[in-house]
Amino acid sequence: MITILAFYLFATLTVTSALLVIFARNPVHSVLWLIVAFFNAAGLMLILGAEFIAMLLVIVYVGAVAVLFLFIVMMLDVDFAALRSGFTRNLPFGLLLALVLLAEMIIAISAWKAGPVTAGVAPAAVNPQPNINAIGELLYTRFLMPFELAGLILLVAMIGAIVLTHRRRGDSKGQNISKQIARRPEDAVKNMQPGVGEGMKL
Repeated sequence: MITILAFYLFATLTVTSALLVIFARNPVHSVLWLIVAFFNAAGLMLILGAEFIAMLLVIVYVGAVAVLFLFIVMMLDVDFAALRSGFTRNLPFGLLLALVLLAEMIIAISAWKAGPVTAGVAPAAVNPQPNINAIGELLYTRFLMPFELAGLILLVAMIGAIVLTHRRRGDSKGQNISKQIARRPEDAVKNMQPGVGEGMKL
């Protein structure tokens, strides 16, 4: 019963927050509703017994959305004074949204402990092994070579992107570490002993 209730709750909030992402006028509010949509989608995956996908949604996508949030703040002319002025007005709504997310987390954990939704499959046919353990066992035994090759390909792509985007500027002064280490204190500090009222002459 709690699993069905949690499914309808998370599905409704996912669709609602996705619609608010589209129709929100403020881009910051749009990104925040997108974070809510990702959290609710993670709750749906948790109910279905896909803990690995739920963890990926929270870690990867919410982390990417946080970076997107920073890009929006940096690229758009967001009026922070207007945002601060509306903080006290929107504080009750923010607290209500935080309480809803907390209640969703409690419901998701309770539904996860109740067992995954089998979708008509007999309980005996369900694998008792958690899917994270199963994915890790397959990834590091049967698919170890493709996994390592994928890591090497991503490493080469990262190095290639750094090499292609790196530009050496002619007007920039480089750092000479050996010259800095070999510098003596008397070369760095000079006592000019200027007279009274004369100041230091360069």
